[in-house]
Parts: sequence; C-alpha cells; structure tokens
Amino acid sequence: MKLRFAATTPLLACALAMLAACGDSGNSNAAAPNSIAATAAPAGQDWTQVVSKTADGGYVMGNPDAPLKLVEYGSRTCPTCGNFGRTGTRPLEDTYIKSGKVSYEFRDFLVHAPDLGVAILGQCAGETPFFPILEQMFVEQNQFLEKLESVPADFQQRLQGMSPAQQATAWVEHLGYIDFVKQRGLTEAQARQCLSDTKRIEDLAKVSEVAMRDKEVTGTPTFILNGEKLDAASWPQIEQALKAAGA
Repeated sequence: MKLRFAATTPLLACALAMLAACGDSGNSNAAAPNSIAATAAPAGQDWTQVVSKTADGGYVMGNPDAPLKLVEYGSRTCPTCGNFGRTGTRPLEDTYIKSGKVSYEFRDFLVHAPDLGVAILGQCAGETPFFPILEQMFVEQNQFLEKLESVPADFQQRLQGMSPAQQATAWVEHLGYIDFVKQRGLTEAQARQCLSDTKRIEDLAKVSEVAMRDKEVTGTPTFILNGEKLDAASWPQIEQALKAAGA
C-alpha cells in the first residue's frame, strides 16, 4: 500500500510531491583497497553509545571521526528498511561501529502517509533512545503494517482538510504508535506535544526535500557511503560495500 499526505503547507507539499516507491535505491558502489585500523572508544564506552543529532537532520551513531560514514535514508514503514533494521543493525553495530571504523547515520525520509507522525515519535525522546526505538519499530513493523493494510476508506476521508500535524496524529493514533512509545518511556503528553510541533514537521519535510534535490534520493532505503550512493538495500550488500571500502 502506498499512501500520501494531503499536503497543506508549501514546504510539506514540496517534500512529498516527488516521493517515489519504497525499495528504490542508488546505483553506484563505494570501494577502497586499504584496510582501516580500529579506533578505541572513550574510556567506559563503546562507540555504539556515542549518538548525536546531525546538522542534516539525522542521528549518527559511532566514532565522529570514523573513516567510513554510512548514511541511510529510510522510512519506518518501508518493509525493505525494516528487513535491514532486523537483520543488519546488530552485525553493523557489533562488527563495524564498535571498531570505530564506521559511523551510521539514519535520516527519516517520508514515503508513506503515516511516516511523518511515526518519525516524529521516533525522534521525540532525543538522542540516547533514538536507535533503540528505531530498532524496536522495525522489529514490530509487521503488526503496524497489518493495521495499515486495513485502514477504512472513511478514515482517509476524515484526513481531508486536516493540517499536517493533525494528520500525523490521526495516523499514529490509528496504528498504535502512541501506545508503542508510551511503553518505551515517553508520556502521552510528551508524544502529543512533539506531534503538534510545527518546527519538527518542517524540519522533517526539509530532510526529504534536500535529499531528493541534492542527493538524488528517490526511495527507501537509500544508502550512501562516504558521499557515494550504493546499489544496495540488504545487509549482505551493505557489508560487502563496507569490506570493499576497507572496514
């Protein structure tokens, strides 16, 4: 199922008008011949505990000076992204991020109608729980997609005329994401405050807009390694690219 917002702001309309199908990624591979040395994390930490928000609107895990910088543009309701999250997250962290050789940044890319609200809730708690919540959203993705497949027609009709914030809230209420984040430390009041934050909405829309305009991102997942788009969507393909780059 491919659903879209009835965009009601110029910025959101610009970001959403060009969105393409989940599963369409790039077309080039990064490669380098030399092996990269591991870098120790600060005392008392491993690199997977080092997380920060980036100027590009994503969240990055790992050594800030890692020679290999892997960026994923992903949708939390994209099945291909979910598969990578379930099969690739742990080996990526354990083998590559903990070594200090690779950092991993996730940038929310709005593809399907519920994505705005789901992304807002995924970012609402801040830096430290960002990746655990992202991983758990992918682990439980199928139950949300089942609800998405059975959305009644009158629900989508009710969305007409709503603001982006109201649409985002309606979707996450319907699919059960508010209860999901409440079980992971957010209060309902905090969740609803984030959902009504127009700056969050504009910032998320801008990430997608810039990705399409400047990075030629047309779908999810799109992986970029050191500035080069990868023709890869699964963990074995990503691992092959990392090894070829010296990880």
